[in-house]
Amino acid sequence: MKSLRHAVALLVPALLAFGAAVAALLVFGTARRVVSVGKRVPDVVIRSVDTGAQTIELQRTLDTELPGRYGLFTTGTYGYVKLGAVLSADAKTVRRKLLTKIEPGAKVDRDALFSGWYYSTPSELHLPSENVLIGSPAGPCPAWYFPGTSSTWVIQVHGRGTMRAECLRAVPVLHAAGLPNLVVSYRNDGEAPRSRAGAYALGAAEWRDIDAAISYALRHGADDVILMGWSMGGAISLQTAVNSANRDRIVGLILESPVVDWRTVLRFQARESGLRAPLPALAMGALEVPLMARLSGADDAISFDRLDMVARAEELSAPILILHSDDDGFVPSDASHALHGARPDLVTMPHFSVARHTKIWNYDQNGWTAAIDGWLSEQGFSASA
Repeated sequence: MKSLRHAVALLVPALLAFGAAVAALLVFGTARRVVSVGKRVPDVVIRSVDTGAQTIELQRTLDTELPGRYGLFTTGTYGYVKLGAVLSADAKTVRRKLLTKIEPGAKVDRDALFSGWYYSTPSELHLPSENVLIGSPAGPCPAWYFPGTSSTWVIQVHGRGTMRAECLRAVPVLHAAGLPNLVVSYRNDGEAPRSRAGAYALGAAEWRDIDAAISYALRHGADDVILMGWSMGGAISLQTAVNSANRDRIVGLILESPVVDWRTVLRFQARESGLRAPLPALAMGALEVPLMARLSGADDAISFDRLDMVARAEELSAPILILHSDDDGFVPSDASHALHGARPDLVTMPHFSVARHTKIWNYDQNGWTAAIDGWLSEQGFSASA
């Protein structure tokens, strides 16, 4: 009996230590996923390609069933193809028109990634453009410059896990308004330089690269700028608006499917992926402590309070247009509505639904374009205003 009690006395602390170690691994693993820069992960299966009819059959998902024009990242003969209208659908599959011609005999792998990018290079827009480099604290960041007639420039900021091409959809409507476009990269996005840890800071550090882009624009003829941020690019743009030494030159923001408050987004995504409380809160807490943040793969601690732009709404001063579908499915529109409610004097938020994350242009190009056109005219930014 004494030996049994002794064994139990040794086992209980060991089990507690093991449980604590497992819990720590779960917390740090979750925190690492929040800041890690990962590769594109396939999210749809290609069932078949008909090269005669130039159609493609995809696994049916909430994204692949959407009307409109989209892109598809794949591997094999083609790295990226454009998709047109939905031609037919059943419970499991969707057949769409191919807008990129696939030749007979081409190899197209089954695993693919459905995308709202549509345009993949500036040349597809048939507008004058040039490649430029912006010197930022992270190093030289590549950018595309599209000239215009206005002294108000638009600086476009792409989202998490994407690159500059995400922003190309917005260039034509902004160019038509006479606004020069600077479509920029930022640290750790795969085009700009890598930070020490190579991790996202969720806007807490990336805004400095956008601040450098503002300085570049001001040196090259801009009097002031509008920031347009997509998804995490919205969070970066908002941080720039409240932190930049050039903030008095920021005369407007256009936010497309933006992250306005990271806690709202990460809690939502945790629920969607089956992570239970309190793990998401513990992971965010870990990222706020310098040592634990570095153990999680971050460069520095991240303050989620400072990234909560609903709580900091009074610090904003420039007019804001928010384009956010209530059926986003990845970044919920709750915080966008909350910001609208907190600053109705600044924020314009037309209603969009059905469209998924950063896919309003794809789903409702006319409505999306009209919303931007109308806002630019109301604010006096359009060349025709």
